[in-house]
Amino acid sequence: MSDEQELGITESKEYNTGEWYAEVVQKAGLANYGPEGMSGFIVTRPRAYALWESIQNYLDGLFKDTGVQNAYFPLFIPESYLEREKEIVEGFDPEVAWVTHAGRDELEERLAVRPTSESIIAPYMAQWVRSHRDLPLRVNQWASVVRWEATETKPFFRTKEFLWQEGHTAHATHDDAWDETMTRLKQYESVYEDLLAIPVLRGAKPEHDKFPGAHTTTTVEALMPDGKSVQAGTSHHLGTSFAEAFDLTYTTEAEDEEPAHTTSWGLSWRSLGALIMTHSDDQGLVLPPTVAPEQVVIVPIWQADTQEKVLEYAEEIEAELEEAGVRVELDDRDERNPGFKFNEWELKGVPVRFEIGPNEVDDGVVTAVHRPDGEQVELDRENIAEAVVEQFDEVYAKLYAAAEENLKENVREASSRNEILGTIGQHGGYVKAPWCGKESCEEEIKEQIAAEIVMVPLDDEESEIHDGEACAVCGEPAEETAYFAKSY
Repeated sequence: MSDEQELGITESKEYNTGEWYAEVVQKAGLANYGPEGMSGFIVTRPRAYALWESIQNYLDGLFKDTGVQNAYFPLFIPESYLEREKEIVEGFDPEVAWVTHAGRDELEERLAVRPTSESIIAPYMAQWVRSHRDLPLRVNQWASVVRWEATETKPFFRTKEFLWQEGHTAHATHDDAWDETMTRLKQYESVYEDLLAIPVLRGAKPEHDKFPGAHTTTTVEALMPDGKSVQAGTSHHLGTSFAEAFDLTYTTEAEDEEPAHTTSWGLSWRSLGALIMTHSDDQGLVLPPTVAPEQVVIVPIWQADTQEKVLEYAEEIEAELEEAGVRVELDDRDERNPGFKFNEWELKGVPVRFEIGPNEVDDGVVTAVHRPDGEQVELDRENIAEAVVEQFDEVYAKLYAAAEENLKENVREASSRNEILGTIGQHGGYVKAPWCGKESCEEEIKEQIAAEIVMVPLDDEESEIHDGEACAVCGEPAEETAYFAKSY
């Protein structure tokens, strides 16, 4: 097999989405599968980790601007700690990995490899909070968690170990905790819409699908091109249940002791899966300039008699872009022809390619090519750094517009069970339907077509249910609008 063939994506995004996705992840140098016998684990390669760092840096800045401090808590959680919050034990028990031995010695108490950290963080927050003056308390940790998923795994979307951040806060009142919950949800929305060029829907999980022990779970949902939804980030108002379980109390100004109102919120590298799936195509990875490890690749095109002047011109442009803070790569390998380089950098997702040959040198210009659609733009050499930033904005706008169109075209309405089943079966996407609030109605849809309620409108957003509307599944009076979809 030739190098060109090895580089190429052989699967179709439209017709073989799963196989296509796996091929992009591996051939674009994002991840490898874990060792034999460790199904569901991946090795994250530097290119993917750089993408995760872009998300991490963006989000970490938003957190710190709103009073959050980073901390770190142990990977292991004593079983007795986990059991202090009954609902979290029941919710995560099938997915918990346990440590029972250290060397040859059996441990006196089993240790859970953290599936989430409420049970290890809340007890320490309880030590740090004494009075109302200690509130609000906001901490976040960047870490990995392990959930022994029984379902089919997929790199970044669903793996047994994954990277994420989890924030935890304590507040004096229910309303303060709710404001915090919504602040974090809006920041997750910003990650997708302002950094990753992916529009999202914002809502709440139905009562039966909220985080174990939570008062309310809010979510941002992203629609993938194959019609499936991704739970893109969640922010939980935990009420006082965790505070009561772990004695997280504070003394009020009136010297009364009250339980704190707590929140937790997390975004994982599932965001990388959404990024890859949303924008990439049959040529490989497509990245917005905001997160691309290389925003521009310069490919010089020469023959023996023009090599020196072409390379000198390309190197000057590279230096100018670097000085302006642009992430740029000059591909001056002489053992590879320009066509090979074009294909390789397209596969890797670089948003803008500069092609520089003797004609560009003579004319004092650069030929810029946009990765998403191959559009070519001639840029003047003068003020090239300012000009390329404009190209970045155009590329970002193209990616966002395509994703936005996909979302708008794939939110449909249904008023009966058969309409829900038929619409999702034929088109995928989201189906909005009036719902009575009973889990049994969701189960009926799930059994038929493996779709579930991914969200309902938030209480503070306009209700879409009108007097006399009936649940699309059972016909009883509807209480809210449910968004049904298949999901990752």
